[in-house]
Formats: sequence, structure tokens, C-alpha cells
Amino acid sequence: QVQLVESGGGLVQPGGSLRLSCSASGSISSFDAMAWYRQAPGKQREVIAILTGGGRTIYEDSVKGRITISRDNAKNTLYLQMNSLKPQDTAVYYCNAAQPGRSWWGQGTQVTVSS
Repeated sequence: QVQLVESGGGLVQPGGSLRLSCSASGSISSFDAMAWYRQAPGKQREVIAILTGGGRTIYEDSVKGRITISRDNAKNTLYLQMNSLKPQDTAVYYCNAAQPGRSWWGQGTQVTVSS
């Protein structure tokens, strides 16, 4: 059973930065893809960044240029570097890992962007 644990969320002012981490209980190199999702209050969960097993990155348009998804296979950790944060980035951020026919979620970490 894969376990994913997010960390790094918190309260940040507009224009600030945060780096989220997602630690996996097993080898992340075994996943076909890993991704970051977010869910704002009253809205559906949306994918914002994907990192494929081959190293390709895909970003949602509203965050493109402001966030970077990366991984450290040695640490079994996925990261999300977020810069130039806006109030509309406020959400619970979730880590996801996928293999054919299966996926796993972390418990989420709250990010609040407010002055």
C-alpha cells in the first residue's frame, strides 16, 4: 500500500513563495506519473501539474510560469515550487501517484494566500 504525505503548506502573502513536498512510502520511480492537484472551497479538484515517469512536465494554464514540479528519486519525494502566489491559489493541495489502473492520494496540505 502506497502512502503519500504532503507538507509545506501554510499562510503566505500575495507575491510570496512556498515549496510543497510529497513524501512517498515507496520508490517513486515505479510510478507512471505523479501530479499535484488542488481544491479550492466550493470548487472541484483540479490538476495543476503533472510529472511523467519519463520526466515530461505539464502545467495548467493558470499556474504556468509560476510553479515547477520536480522529484528527488533518492528521497522518494515530489515537490511543487510555487512563486508569485495569488489569493486565487488558496486551496488544499493534493499529491497523486499513478500506475496503470491504480492511483493514490495524499491527505492534502492547506495553502492560504492572503495579506
